[in-house]
Amino acid sequence: MLGGFAAPALAADYAKQAEALMKADFRSKGMATVDGALTQDEAQRTCSAYPMERPKKIAAKLEADQLKQVKYPADGQYIGKWEEGEKIAQNGRGMQSSDKAGVPNGGNCYACHQMTKKEISFGNIGPSLYQYGKLRGQSEEIMKYTWAKVYNSQAFTACSNMPRFGHKGILDEQQLKDVVALLLDPASPVNKD
Repeated sequence: MLGGFAAPALAADYAKQAEALMKADFRSKGMATVDGALTQDEAQRTCSAYPMERPKKIAAKLEADQLKQVKYPADGQYIGKWEEGEKIAQNGRGMQSSDKAGVPNGGNCYACHQMTKKEISFGNIGPSLYQYGKLRGQSEEIMKYTWAKVYNSQAFTACSNMPRFGHKGILDEQQLKDVVALLLDPASPVNKD
């Protein structure tokens, strides 16, 4: 131990032991797999290396790299049906061991965001999205930004707590369009007074 921290070689040894323990102790079940839980992409490795705060250069590089990985809609249309987006936002199902494969995932948006004024229960980990489209409009730039933010939140905030819904395949292209519609469509409850 050096100043309360394990020396790098010792820390690497602990990491290997922890990974071996998890591989021996955990079992893949349903949609939750051991490999999926233990395999990190470059962004996840960077966030693990800097769990509290990242140097500005590293955060900027991570964001730029993640933005390059955003896949925009094949047909160029960002907006789906807000009614379907509302269902996705309310649905917390997906990616858990008890979930049946092949059933569409939800976004569980209300777990972290206020979306409507009428919603009585919502999380506050993320910012309020109430009147998101009403405040921002529907310009091409806003649609593209909103799409990219939902697709891969780390393109704008390094190591964001928000899931990378498109990047990780949690939501498919149509579901992403529907969530973007929920945020931007003037008729959506998100944009009502």
